[in-house]
Amino acid sequence: MVDPLSSVLDGTDPLSMFAATADPVALAAATDSSRRKRDRDDNSVVGSDFEPWANKRGEILARYTTTEKLSINLFMGSEKGKAGTATLAMSEKVRTRLEELDDFEEGSQKELLNLTQQDYVNRIEELNQSLKDAWASDQKVKALKIVIQCSKLLSDTSVIQFYPSKFVLITDILDTFGKLVYERIFSMCVDNRSVLPDHFSPENANDTAKETCLNWFFKIASIRELIPRFYVEASILKCNKFLSKTGISECLPRLTCMIRGIGDPLVSVYARAYLCRVGMEVAPHLKETLNKNFFDFLLTFKQIHGDTVQNQLVVQGVELPSYLPLYPPAMDWIFQCISYHAPEALLTEMMERCKKLGNNALLLNSVMSAFRAEFIATRSMDFIGMIKECDESGFPKHLLFRSLGLNLALADPPESDRLQILNEAWKVITKLKNSQDYINCAEVWVEYTCKHFTKREVNTVLADVIKHMTPDRAFEDSYPQLQLIIKKVIAYFHDFSVLFSVEKFLPFLDMFQKESVRVEVCKCIMDAFIKHQQEPTKDPVILNALLHVCKTMHDSVNALTLEDEKRMLSYLINGFIKMVSFGRDFEQQLSFYVESRSMFCNLEPVLVQLIHSVNRLAMETRKLMKGNHSRKTAAFVRACVAYCFITIPSLAGIFTRLNLYLHSGQVALANQCLSQADAFFKAAISLIPEVPKMINIDGKMRPSESFLLEFLCNFFSTLLIVPDHPEHGVLFLVRELLNVIQDYTWEDNSDEKIRIYTCVLHLLSAMSQETYLYHIDKVDSNDSLYGGDSKFLAENNKLCETVMAQILEHLKALAKDEALKRQSSLGLSFFNSILAHGDLRNNKLNQLSVNLWHLAQRHGCADTRTMVKTLEYIKKQSKQPDMTHLTELALRLPLQTRT
Repeated sequence: MVDPLSSVLDGTDPLSMFAATADPVALAAATDSSRRKRDRDDNSVVGSDFEPWANKRGEILARYTTTEKLSINLFMGSEKGKAGTATLAMSEKVRTRLEELDDFEEGSQKELLNLTQQDYVNRIEELNQSLKDAWASDQKVKALKIVIQCSKLLSDTSVIQFYPSKFVLITDILDTFGKLVYERIFSMCVDNRSVLPDHFSPENANDTAKETCLNWFFKIASIRELIPRFYVEASILKCNKFLSKTGISECLPRLTCMIRGIGDPLVSVYARAYLCRVGMEVAPHLKETLNKNFFDFLLTFKQIHGDTVQNQLVVQGVELPSYLPLYPPAMDWIFQCISYHAPEALLTEMMERCKKLGNNALLLNSVMSAFRAEFIATRSMDFIGMIKECDESGFPKHLLFRSLGLNLALADPPESDRLQILNEAWKVITKLKNSQDYINCAEVWVEYTCKHFTKREVNTVLADVIKHMTPDRAFEDSYPQLQLIIKKVIAYFHDFSVLFSVEKFLPFLDMFQKESVRVEVCKCIMDAFIKHQQEPTKDPVILNALLHVCKTMHDSVNALTLEDEKRMLSYLINGFIKMVSFGRDFEQQLSFYVESRSMFCNLEPVLVQLIHSVNRLAMETRKLMKGNHSRKTAAFVRACVAYCFITIPSLAGIFTRLNLYLHSGQVALANQCLSQADAFFKAAISLIPEVPKMINIDGKMRPSESFLLEFLCNFFSTLLIVPDHPEHGVLFLVRELLNVIQDYTWEDNSDEKIRIYTCVLHLLSAMSQETYLYHIDKVDSNDSLYGGDSKFLAENNKLCETVMAQILEHLKALAKDEALKRQSSLGLSFFNSILAHGDLRNNKLNQLSVNLWHLAQRHGCADTRTMVKTLEYIKKQSKQPDMTHLTELALRLPLQTRT
């Protein structure tokens, strides 16, 4: 007998022929490009204002859990399911596939019992991976078997509390299957010459694609059980696009009618949810089917309270209040799909239909969860009336008020109804005995209260929360909700004087007795203060409250606190310190800084900020007095200077200390506190020997010499204007600093010491001028004190000679070490320093500069371009009236060529 399929196809598989003739690289590229275009098109069908299923998935899995044991049927695939050789005749392939299906029907399955929830989830994930693997290895029948087997699990309600999570897991597999089938058929429509357009019609699909598509629908139609047949067909609903323009619009009503054959109302409502989900993805414009699903559901709604369901619940030992919350994920999704861009009239009709049903709390909750917030808010009093009429059994009223509160946080009700709405809701909320039920509801309504009412009503609500959550330390189980309440209050009260005048706000904070939570709440408050406080404040209410908050954050720091956390806390406390201002009451300001230092001594960045703030206070005092201090202000400035001198040694960072000593010394000098300035500079000089070779910068160890060079250059600039102390001799600070630099242990291959000596020469050159380059007002520098005295200049010249001798000695040492390039570079640098700062009319200095020029070029290591530009500069300067001596020098500076 001839196999009819074999005779029709003449033993040739059209899919194999198609794959053999197509260029695989071009085919893959075309498919990928087309897929990206199509994905963009699909995503643009439903707007961003439609909450996708993916957002709800995680919440459902987290909420619907179980400790009961679960079971699952696993398909034990036979070897026959694997792909055969390429030479098999078509009749052989068909026969093999029929045998595989028979094998499945005959029960080649293994039931796994007593699985925990996590084991069950792992098995489902394994099945999902098996589906992908089977598809990738061309075992399409095995893939179909896996999907059918998974779909069957959705008819099992033996562990009913887990059903919503099971639905999420199984429909993930169905989605994967639907996508694989669609992409497979779509790839058949693409060859190396053409790509399907974004909005293709069935005429664009070739016969091979259509035949394969029909084949899939015929296979699914042969599934005997209703639930797997429904789910698998719904998963590939999109493939109807390849067959006819009206395929999807014809299938959706038929699939909707199929659901009427599912007796269990829970299974039925989740099937409707899946159909609505698929419908919104492939044809969101076909609203009639969505509406039909909704009205069908209303017709069968009374089944939930019927005897069959009640008996099932008795068998499983599940109470009605635990059973009804299994419905909202599916119902909310159905309602969301229907209400998306729905006209007002339809929403009103749906609401009226729900109102007519008895025991409609569940429906009412879904209406409020899914409908537009504006629709709910404008009818708030109507909804409150319906909530009052609801039967309390099964679905508590406080959940309905919570759903209403969520809508009112997003949209405003009519102004005339606002107070009545709050009173009606709070009457119910405040009577709740269970602390968890109470706080879940109160947390939502706090936002409504803050949004529409004054601090008096907010204070009343906070007092009620404290009253309910304090007994038996109930607050310990509700920290997340209490945190949300605080965040909502500070989100609406940007004026912190008003916020802290709310009598119950600080007692509310006292409920956060777990340190980590308390610190997080304090961080939220400080972050809001920094963000919203526009003007500096001296309000004692704000200062006392925020000092308490900052102290709480500071006291949480210990040896295990991460550096990032310390930085964050320091940033918040510093933000507060910067916003405190007592105006011209400088003494009160300094007292605040003294108190802050004692409170925040464990956070170094805060101490640094306080030192800077006190220095700024001293400079503001100077500005106010225009530099002419009275006895009182002079004493105050000395107190500021003393504050800094005492605080700096407590800091750990050595460069932080060095820079603050220098900065504070400059402030002291500007305020004519000369002995205090000397003390700062001496402290800085005595600290230099402690500078380590390597320092930690942002977690990485780096050499410290470049940082030390930068600091010393700044220091030299300040020393120019520091007057000598009458008891310590000429240039005593410079001498002390040179001794420290001489004794410091420098790196062996480092030239930083010589660069520092070069900077010292610049300083000494500036000090030998009749009038210094810059001064501090009302402070006499050495140019005024010595008036160009010959003894002072002689001491200065001696120091210059000593420093120059050190530089020349180092240059000679480089020649011995064969470091010729470094010698050339340093030699030229020293030459430039003499040229800029020395008097070249001095014969010795003139000859030294010529020798340095030759040294820079001696071994051919000099940069010729730099040498040429330097010589051009000398010749240009020699044309100045008082620079004619440079003409002779230029003649003595030859340029050597590299030979």
